[in-house]
Amino acid sequence: MVKSRRAQVLLILVVLSFLLIHFLPCNNNAHMEEKPSPVHILILSSWRSGSSFTGQIFSQHPSVFYLMEPAWHVWVKMYQNSAKVLHMAVRDLVRSVFLCDMSVFDAYMSSQKKKSDLFQWETSRALCSPPACDSFSRSDIITAGNCKTICGKYPFSKVEEACKTYSHVAIKEVRFFDLKVLYPLLTDPSLNLKIIHLVRDPRAVFRSRENTVADLKRDSNIVVGSQKTNGEMGPYNTMQVICKSHVEIYKAGSQAAPSFLKDRYLLVRYEDIVRDPLARAAQMYKFAELHFTPELQKWVHNITHGKGHGAQAFGIGSRDALRVSQAWRKTLPFQKIEKVQNVCKDAMDLLGYRLVQSEEEQKNMSLDLLFAQNSS
Repeated sequence: MVKSRRAQVLLILVVLSFLLIHFLPCNNNAHMEEKPSPVHILILSSWRSGSSFTGQIFSQHPSVFYLMEPAWHVWVKMYQNSAKVLHMAVRDLVRSVFLCDMSVFDAYMSSQKKKSDLFQWETSRALCSPPACDSFSRSDIITAGNCKTICGKYPFSKVEEACKTYSHVAIKEVRFFDLKVLYPLLTDPSLNLKIIHLVRDPRAVFRSRENTVADLKRDSNIVVGSQKTNGEMGPYNTMQVICKSHVEIYKAGSQAAPSFLKDRYLLVRYEDIVRDPLARAAQMYKFAELHFTPELQKWVHNITHGKGHGAQAFGIGSRDALRVSQAWRKTLPFQKIEKVQNVCKDAMDLLGYRLVQSEEEQKNMSLDLLFAQNSS
């Protein structure tokens, strides 16, 4: 009788062990799979190309944790090196940010750092709302000015804490000149990376850079070397490198793209954004697996249909975006236009920007004709 009971108990224990081993892990795995993996978005561009505005399209979305040019810290700390040498350090920092591991900044910032020590932190709505700041709601449209005044006192640890609460992490970066550098991130199983390649008419970029020469001096030196930034040809040397990088990135992303880039690379022209902001914002949101809310549709329309002239070089305020995007046609001398077109001809041909052949054509060409090759 005792042996029979022991046998029954033993049988029950065996059955329970079997159930625990074979069913509980499966249930746990099923539960874990219910939570979608984060989407990582890299807005890849160059200086003065409308990237700050495009970044804001993502930053203002309530599902997105956004940082503007985190690699600025790498270039400031290691400015003696070339852009090519710094590519690996920039890539490693970007990967860590995508994974919400902000300890990577320890190598480039003071041990006593605060949230407000992060470059352009106030342009991130996620760092201006809970849990990074309690003064605004996560669904609010938040301006950098309001955020900077109120939300700067929080500790740096809030950056990582906030990042981990979002379904999407977006970074705007201007310090990559080769898409192949990013291949390890695109094949990294811990990342779900999508790349938005933002370009702008080189003539408009050149004109905008002329207004911000001092601000971009250090970056230009890293891009082409301090000797090549001096003299009359200095600005054109920089433009040549930037335009060449856009050509190579576009070719690698679309014309000779490896299989792991399928559906993960999107070319966007800034001029197309300002011509039809709602359609292009919707295109980018769809690519990034984000919902275009009515509140965001209203914001995108208002910020691109204002009366501002875009006078503040690095500001993101309401403006007549289409008119501002074409200001180079009235303010840039034709002699300079010719030089930019010469050093950037391959990029302009490949990306669909029509060359201006004379000063008269520059003044009289209609927008429709200028954009004839630009539509997509």
